[in-house]
Amino acid sequence: MTETAPTLPELIDMQIRTTGPMSVATYMGLCLTHPSKGYYKNADPLGAKGDFVTAPEISQMFGELVGFFFVNLWQQMGQPKEFTLLELGPGRGTLMADMLRVACRAEGFRDALDLRLFETNPTLIAEQNARLAAYDPKWIDAFDKVGDGPLLVVANEFFDALPIRQFVRAADGWHERVVGLTEGKRAFGMSPTPFPADAMPAALANAVPDSILEVALAGAEVVNRLADTISTQGGAILAIDYGYERTQTGETLQGVRRHAYADVLEAPGDTDLSAHVDFEALGNVARIQGLNVQPLLGQGEFLNRLGISDRAATLSAANPGSSADIAAAKARLTAPDQMGTLFKVFCAASPGLYPPAFTE
Repeated sequence: MTETAPTLPELIDMQIRTTGPMSVATYMGLCLTHPSKGYYKNADPLGAKGDFVTAPEISQMFGELVGFFFVNLWQQMGQPKEFTLLELGPGRGTLMADMLRVACRAEGFRDALDLRLFETNPTLIAEQNARLAAYDPKWIDAFDKVGDGPLLVVANEFFDALPIRQFVRAADGWHERVVGLTEGKRAFGMSPTPFPADAMPAALANAVPDSILEVALAGAEVVNRLADTISTQGGAILAIDYGYERTQTGETLQGVRRHAYADVLEAPGDTDLSAHVDFEALGNVARIQGLNVQPLLGQGEFLNRLGISDRAATLSAANPGSSADIAAAKARLTAPDQMGTLFKVFCAASPGLYPPAFTE
């Protein structure tokens, strides 16, 4: 009789029983990217049948304006004959397809393009290939696998899905939050040993008891590697995500399953886990590598400055029967009570570049 392979929840529980409680970062990593059972390995999480809808899936206008953004930067760099355009977590390839439909209208852009996609989900890779095959994409699994020319990076809702560590303020200092088992069920706890006070941000020295600090070391390492390349080869990073401008306390770790909030500990591997992005921390890493970090913009302001109103008017004139849908999509992307202020736009670029929308 063939034994049934353990499920991801069973594997996590066994690891806790064997080696003790695990950090929140380890738990997130297993839930999202376990080699065979992780959330991003087995499912197509996007759209009505998935767990969430991203901006590129809402309207082509989003990708078209981002495409214009990168064409502008490429032209500012003197239209190099070779450059890499890298997308982190490309989803179904919708964003990149919309970007390149616009960008490749610029003379020389297509011939110079080396398209790289950072993706591990086989289902999504197949969809990306179906949409982007004409551009000869290459899939990579490490951030040093880019060419020698300038590097332009786009990341939409990528950094929020990277593992975070959590720390809780107690009377004797900051303790790392861990995931353990209580009466056989997964539960949060705290490491008994406090972290040295000088290891935590000075601005949080007077944080009140029970405050939670989230630290995204994985996100910082991604930016560090990309910024290191850009510092010598030129280029820019554009990241669009929900997050906050300044390092602060507060728990933002959340689970989403079938378009509804879910307990982050309940169904490992079947629930999307994410946390708000600390853009100040990412900016600090980029600055150390010599990049200029632009003031953070809300997604609505970013798209408005790039001309989404004009683009919506043009689309409506060409498709009068869809004008109501186009207006609704524009509102969803830009309105303050929808995605307009919740989502932020981060840009770090080589000195001498003036990213559009950030430099009016």
